Amino acid sequence: MFAITILGNNSAVPAFDRHPTSQVLTLPGRNFLIDCGEGTQIQLIKYKIRRSKISHIFISHLHGDHYFGLVGLINSFALLGRQQELTIVAPEPLQEIIRMQLDAAHTTLCFPLKFITINCSGVLMTIDGVEVSCFRTDHRIECYGFVFKEIEKLRKLNIDAVKATEVPVNFYHHLKEGRDYVTPGGSVIKNELLTFPADKAKMYAFCADSRYDERILDHIKGADMIYHETTYLDTFAEIANARFHSTTRQAGKIARLAGVKKLLIGHFSSRYDTLEEFETETREVFPDTDLALEGVSYLMP
Repeated sequence: MFAITILGNNSAVPAFDRHPTSQVLTLPGRNFLIDCGEGTQIQLIKYKIRRSKISHIFISHLHGDHYFGLVGLINSFALLGRQQELTIVAPEPLQEIIRMQLDAAHTTLCFPLKFITINCSGVLMTIDGVEVSCFRTDHRIECYGFVFKEIEKLRKLNIDAVKATEVPVNFYHHLKEGRDYVTPGGSVIKNELLTFPADKAKMYAFCADSRYDERILDHIKGADMIYHETTYLDTFAEIANARFHSTTRQAGKIARLAGVKKLLIGHFSSRYDTLEEFETETREVFPDTDLALEGVSYLMP
């Protein structure tokens, strides 16, 4: 399973029962939490997300609506007796901020807390067959988007064909890697006759806070799904640019230029009490757009 669940879809101020940015990427056996705005742990409980499966937390930048819920969540993990390591991936100042908060409260953690500092674009890690990388966005402070990309999968064996041609078991892995099989008599059996194509590797990109910036296209090109902020409707394009944010049609244009399959939009300004117009405007540019609605899980197409 490769799915994203929205916990918070609003911008700086919680309003209209919408919460600051937070979402969970569900992978086989683990969850990645992306941003942790105020109220995130309440949303995790509300939508029955297993907190014990959160192994990594990725923080895009240090505006409060993207990390003010973090120290509370860490403290709750400790109170609940968490034992497994928790890794936080974030811009450098966050480690000292969290340490200061925990020290001020004389909090003792019962689990290892690891920090990975990001200060430039690049690959961060590979874990359970998923490569995680980050890229800079054009925001008022240092800010990063994240890309989660499955490593190319192996081909699947056509068991009936494999057995019929008496391929030895110790060659199965080579078949999965795409190699042809050469019989003891020297005949070459093409790989496509012995295997089925692998499932397509999935790719999700979280584009974080940013004004319109085509420099991110190289990082998100061809993604199955991206999340891009639409803080404002397009009539506020000048305000969006001045405040380092994006509009509906700008997000749609990014998705179209990047050739992605699906676009989720969020980070809505609290000036708007309803969201239907966000979806309408964005779909005029990129039809396969959905509102990132809290509590909804979106499967990679």
